[in-house]
Amino acid sequence: MKITQSKTKDLMATLKVEVVEKDYRENVDKILKDYRKKAQMPGFRKGKTPMSIINKQYKTSVTVEQVNRLIQDELYKHITENKVKVLGSPMPMKSEKTIDWEKDVDFSFDFEIGLSPEFDIKITKKDKLTYYNIKADEKLLDQYCNDIAKRYGAMGNVDKSEERDLVFCKIEQLDIEGNLMKNGIKNEATVSMEFIADKKIKQQFVGVKSADTIKVNVMKAFTNHSDLSAMLNVKHEEIHNLVSEEFQFTIQNISRLTPAKLNKELFDKVYGEGNAKTLKAFRAKIKDEAEMSFVGESDRMLKNDVVNYLLEKNKFEIPDNFLKRWLVQTSEKPITLEQVESEYDMYSKSLRWQLIENKISEHYEIKIEQEEMLSHAKSLISGQMMQYGQSVLDDEKMNEIADSILKKEEERKKIIDQIYDKKTLDVYKSNFKLTDKDISYDDFVKLASEK
Repeated sequence: MKITQSKTKDLMATLKVEVVEKDYRENVDKILKDYRKKAQMPGFRKGKTPMSIINKQYKTSVTVEQVNRLIQDELYKHITENKVKVLGSPMPMKSEKTIDWEKDVDFSFDFEIGLSPEFDIKITKKDKLTYYNIKADEKLLDQYCNDIAKRYGAMGNVDKSEERDLVFCKIEQLDIEGNLMKNGIKNEATVSMEFIADKKIKQQFVGVKSADTIKVNVMKAFTNHSDLSAMLNVKHEEIHNLVSEEFQFTIQNISRLTPAKLNKELFDKVYGEGNAKTLKAFRAKIKDEAEMSFVGESDRMLKNDVVNYLLEKNKFEIPDNFLKRWLVQTSEKPITLEQVESEYDMYSKSLRWQLIENKISEHYEIKIEQEEMLSHAKSLISGQMMQYGQSVLDDEKMNEIADSILKKEEERKKIIDQIYDKKTLDVYKSNFKLTDKDISYDDFVKLASEK
C-alpha cells in the first residue's frame, strides 16, 4: 500500500492512497473461510458450503469492508508517523472513475486534508491585562447579613399578611359563572407571594386574614407551570388543558419568617463561639469569605480576557473552505453549507483558540501526570465528604475510590480539564503583566455582561 502526500494550496493537501490486491487479500480470504465454517445453507452440511457460493454471496461486501478499514488505519498511521498536523480528518475526494468492486482488484483513492498553520506563542511582560479583585462593599455585606439572619430566623403565624409572607390556602376551581365547580380541582397548598408573577394579583394577597377569599387566574398568576401543577396537585400536561383557569383561594393560615437578630448568639451559631464577638468582626468575616469566593469569578474573567487578547494578537489563517465542507460531511444530523456558514465564525474562533492553547501547552511544557489526577480526585472526594459531615477515609480506601473515578472516561476528562485550567491560569498570571484593580461585585457583574 502506498500513500503519497502533495500540497495543493495554502493549508490544504491531498493524500493519494493506492491499494493493491496483496494488501487485503489475506484478510479477505481468512474472513470468508470463517464464514464458510459457520455457514448453514440449504443442501449443505454446516461448514461444507462450497467456497464459490460463499464468495458469490459475501466476497464483495467483505472486500469493501477490509479495503476501507485498511485505508483508515494507514491514513492514521501516515499522519502519525509523518507528524502531519491536520485539522478535521481526511475527506474523500470525488473521482471520475467508478469503482467496480466485483471486478477491480487494485484501487486508488484521493483524500483532501486541512493543515494546521505554523505559528508560535510567547507571552511577555509587554502583554498587559487587568486583574479584577472583587470587593464586598457595604451594600453587599448588608445583603449577606440579612440572608444569614433569615436563614437562622424563626417561622411564626400572624393575623394579617404582608408582602413576602407564606399564605396557606384552600384552592378550589370555579366555573364560568364564578361559582365553585362541581368535581373541579381542589387542593390545599402554601402560596409564596414572591413567586406570584402578576403584580395586581400579588397585591390581592397582601393584607388578607384567615377565612378571606381571593379569586385568581392561576395561569396569569403562576408562570412556572411545574410549580403550579404541584400547587394544584395535577399532572404538568393538565395545566395547559384546564376547563377553567379561575380559582378561589381561601386563606387558612399566614406564616411569616422573623429574621434572627444580629447579636452574639447568631455570631456564635455561624462562626463558632467567640470567633466573632461584635457586629464589626462578624461583617469582617463575611467580607473575607465573600471575597475569597469571588476569586474564581475574577480568574474566569482573566481567562476570558486572555482568550480575546491572544486571538486578537495571533491572527493566522485556517483552511476555512475545507473545514466548512468537512463540517457538512461529518455532522451527525443532516446540515447544509448555509447552516454551517451561519455558525462558522463561532466554530472558527473556538478552533483558533484550541490551536493557540495547544501551542501554550507546548511552549510552557504543560503536562498532567497520573499522580496529579489521583491527588486531585482525592481532594474532590475529601471536599465532598466534609461537605456532608462524613469522616475522612484512610489513604488506602481513598486511593481505591479515586482509581475507580479515574477509570470512568467522562470523570477522568473532567479532572484533566480542571487541572489543565489551573496550570494554564498559573501561566497567564506568571507571564502577563497584570494590573490589579479593585471593583465592587455589582460593577463586576455589569462589566462581565458587557464583555
